[in-house]
Amino acid sequence: MNKTIRRTSVFVLLLVCALLIRATWVQFYDGKALADDKDNRRNAIETYAEPLGNIIVAGDSITGSARTTGGDLAYKRTYRYGPLYAAVTGYASQAYAPTQLEGIYQDLLNGTDSRLKTVMDTVTDQRAAPGNVVTTIDPDVQKAAYDALGDKKGGAVAIDPSTGRILAVVSTPSYDPTSLTDANTAGTAWKKLNADPDKPLTNRALRQPLPPGSTFKLVVAAAALEDGLYSSVDVRTDSPDPYTLPGTTRDLSNENPSAPCTNASIRTALEYSCNNVFAKMAFDLGQDKVRAMAEKFGFNDTKQDVPVRAYTSVYPSDMDKSSTALTGIGQYDVTATPLQMAMVSAAIADGGKLVSPHMVSQITDSGGDVLKNYDDDAGTKRIISSSTAAQLQSAMQTVVDKGTGTNAQIPGVTVGGKTGTAQHGENNSQTPYAWFTSYAKAGGKQVAVAVVVEQSDAARSEVSGNGLAAPVAKAMMKAALR
Repeated sequence: MNKTIRRTSVFVLLLVCALLIRATWVQFYDGKALADDKDNRRNAIETYAEPLGNIIVAGDSITGSARTTGGDLAYKRTYRYGPLYAAVTGYASQAYAPTQLEGIYQDLLNGTDSRLKTVMDTVTDQRAAPGNVVTTIDPDVQKAAYDALGDKKGGAVAIDPSTGRILAVVSTPSYDPTSLTDANTAGTAWKKLNADPDKPLTNRALRQPLPPGSTFKLVVAAAALEDGLYSSVDVRTDSPDPYTLPGTTRDLSNENPSAPCTNASIRTALEYSCNNVFAKMAFDLGQDKVRAMAEKFGFNDTKQDVPVRAYTSVYPSDMDKSSTALTGIGQYDVTATPLQMAMVSAAIADGGKLVSPHMVSQITDSGGDVLKNYDDDAGTKRIISSSTAAQLQSAMQTVVDKGTGTNAQIPGVTVGGKTGTAQHGENNSQTPYAWFTSYAKAGGKQVAVAVVVEQSDAARSEVSGNGLAAPVAKAMMKAALR
């Protein structure tokens, strides 16, 4: 063979080998990336080629699938009572990435989860029948919270302290997930929802941490009792009134100037919500001890999954003395979600133990066979001693019986709670946040609740945890204990 022909042949062979290598690379490496690309239309076509699995509340599907009348997407997601459950379900959209439970269990609900495949599915390479998500939500508690919040801007969470099952997750104002399901109309709805100054897409129950105000005093009281700073809730504290914030000339005032807050016991200080007592208590304990207790309850947990990832509730670090004192009343840089404050009440109500909160009970295949049981996997941690929990329960009952939380009273039911009115804006220039966290027990049942009202039509002078948030909590507790 002539040298020129031989060289040409070798060059052509190398080109063929390069093409084969490239084709193999695209098929087995780039192919997966292309298949998973969010802009790959074929993914949406496959996802919506058949009806999706459903999200279940108390045995009933709150989701569905409807046949479309045009285009290449055969089905779209539908929602029953969409705004009522939006903070639970999120949305599954032909145009946007799914959120909340729809996003977390996307593979299960569209049939691509490997746990769903039968032997025949594997042989035929067919998509499996989709599975279902069974929630822990109690429809009566959910509706009670949604109706009681009404047109207020806020969030609410209810937990069964003994099991960790989340009974309600409500955020208002809400939205209808159905408006986002159809690719042809989702864009207009998306723009409108995002332009709304009330931010209806924000999940205020799980993902909107705000200053918890005086509800945080429960955490400080728990730290003081566990540390031995005070032996019981009825021992008088060392708390001058007025209390000058350390390192400053600023006196910390109380909401009720005539309240008996000078050297008040923890019980009295919770009853009247004495700022001087808990600011001084936080300073005496020091930020490290208060933070340690807050973290036991769940603050600073960056991976708080229920299974939706909740935003981190924060107890800050590296503070000066006056800032440490202010954290004692839930101000400075302390933030919490309603989920977090419900966890505080749940642990106190259940004798000092906290069961991992979760709003999914099971996931199943299309035939109802359980793939995973989250109720069985819920872990339990001791947060405080049973003695401390019993004392705090008693003090919280005093708050409801004759203190700042009387609007949460339910005849024939043991109710304990703590109000909070948190400053908002520089120098408290904006409407304060109204909080209430509580527990209730009756007939062998118990429930823990937290509510925040971020904005309402009430006059500024009428904004309080007892006036705005406690009635919402009361409605939820009554529904849970029915």
